[in-house]
Amino acid sequence: MIMNGVENDAFELESGSAPNATVHQTVGYGTPNISTSKKSLELLYKLDDSPVWYASIFLGIQHCFLAIGGLIGVPLILANGMCMFNDDVGYLARAMVLNTLFFISGIVTFLQATFGTRLPILQGASFSFLPSALAILALPHNRCPAAPLNTTLTNGTLMYNDTDGVLVDGNELWMRRMREVQGAIAVASVMEVILGLTGAIGFLTRFIGPLTVAPAIALIGLSLFDAAAYNASAQWGVAFFTIACLVIFSQYLRNVSLPLPFFTRSKGCHVVHSNFIKLFPVLITIVIAWLLCLILTAAGALPEDSTQVGYRARTDVKINVLISSPWFRFPYPGQWGLPIVSVAGVVGMLAAVLSGIIESVGDYYACARLCGAPPVPQHALNRGIAIEGLGCVVAGVLGTGTGTTSYSENIGAIAVTRVASRRVLQVGGIFFLVVGMLGKFGAILVLIPDPVVGGMFCVMFGMIASVGLSNLQHVDLNSSRNLFVLGFSLFLGLLVPVWVRGNEDQINTGVKELDQIFIVLLETSIFIGGACAAFFDNTLPGTLEERGMVSWRKMTGDDGGNRSDAEIKKAYNLPFSTNWRFSKYIPVLPEFGVKDLGNTNAV
Repeated sequence: MIMNGVENDAFELESGSAPNATVHQTVGYGTPNISTSKKSLELLYKLDDSPVWYASIFLGIQHCFLAIGGLIGVPLILANGMCMFNDDVGYLARAMVLNTLFFISGIVTFLQATFGTRLPILQGASFSFLPSALAILALPHNRCPAAPLNTTLTNGTLMYNDTDGVLVDGNELWMRRMREVQGAIAVASVMEVILGLTGAIGFLTRFIGPLTVAPAIALIGLSLFDAAAYNASAQWGVAFFTIACLVIFSQYLRNVSLPLPFFTRSKGCHVVHSNFIKLFPVLITIVIAWLLCLILTAAGALPEDSTQVGYRARTDVKINVLISSPWFRFPYPGQWGLPIVSVAGVVGMLAAVLSGIIESVGDYYACARLCGAPPVPQHALNRGIAIEGLGCVVAGVLGTGTGTTSYSENIGAIAVTRVASRRVLQVGGIFFLVVGMLGKFGAILVLIPDPVVGGMFCVMFGMIASVGLSNLQHVDLNSSRNLFVLGFSLFLGLLVPVWVRGNEDQINTGVKELDQIFIVLLETSIFIGGACAAFFDNTLPGTLEERGMVSWRKMTGDDGGNRSDAEIKKAYNLPFSTNWRFSKYIPVLPEFGVKDLGNTNAV
């Protein structure tokens, strides 16, 4: 690649660690723990800068690859509950859902960077929705049938006597369950849109502090251990190898820069130092572990009998999905059928929506600090939440099995690459949008052997739990009050769902719909833990400082002193004029609450 000048420096990623920031980055989830000095990062490209087209494309694609590790997990976690069995139909279903996830992530990323907060934040699949989705899929009428019926009756097509009493094929088996989940997500996410458009986020955050957020997010990771165990148990040797690789690359070697030969017109042949390992530990691990499975398959070390342990580690098990998947496929509303809306599903999803809002608000402020931008004003915060809510509604309508949220690993990457341009994320959104229409791309990712996925889950879900607990840095942990709230909320969030799953018949109000509401809520760990923590944190005696609210609220302040209105307008105003007659009454517009509009056009 031939480049010169400043563009070359950015494209080479010759960044090293950012000199004025410390980023403790997660492997796939949560708000990064970021501390910045009053001096902003020495950015190569600032928020409003536009790199040349080839640099924008490269840096945008880089952000997309950072997010792939988190995106591929969602359909694989939901597969068992959705009755996507380990056959050609099930594998193709996972590929189609994965392509839909890429598609919606691209749309919401572009909208967020252009019309939302206008910060360089990539939007991807949210793990917050998974506990609620799995609770819906665990309802009696959604449990998977044991085995297919006689295939000779239907010309070789596998038919199932579904638990709702209908005879269906393998596609309808999982699509019916997807329709119920997507209906719950679409309707529940309307609340997030309303909270954003009305500006009610500020009121809501008064009652939600670190002591509420910590157990709620931690329980997301802790409640998903079944999915990790199921995939890893396909071949524990490969799973442990994957875990070892991911730990080595993401922890031990994260600060190691790789010397690479490079050529430019200005410098000729020279060596550059790349943070490739720090940026792509998940992708490097997948490639190496996948290669190991390929070698074991070719050497005949893995069994060919599907009933034996180790069969799902073979690389040729899912090869038919790559052959049968279309080259081009356009995700569209109702592609799995008309969404099903149930009261139980919607109520259960509300806890996931609230958790996603809290997570994203923290991401916005963290991203603004790394970008050297002023703290996020209320109108930009409202727009960001409204766009995320809209993204979740669309994700529900399209059928992804989850909603969308901000990806914090991409925020942490800003400190590594020193590129904070929103144009880069707009390009990344377009890339994901295009990839989402390439059926073969999703099929390739589905080919990843199950124990490799299980090994990644073991690390990633552990990181989700620890990211939730990292919010306790604001809390006085010498307080017996706080220890009670934390410990009791975590324990109850683990205890109640386990009991309910084994004793659903004990919940009998006489009204089937009401029974389903209670079952879904009580099987959703983040609802139990979050609601318990919120209740006790707001009712037990305790000072704001003891509860961590003082430090928590300082995160929304400006450590660098007051910023001028011009800086705020340049960073957060919409890319078109909003100086309209009634703008001061609309919470998502920059003029909201301003008595004299004057000249408030976007800069």
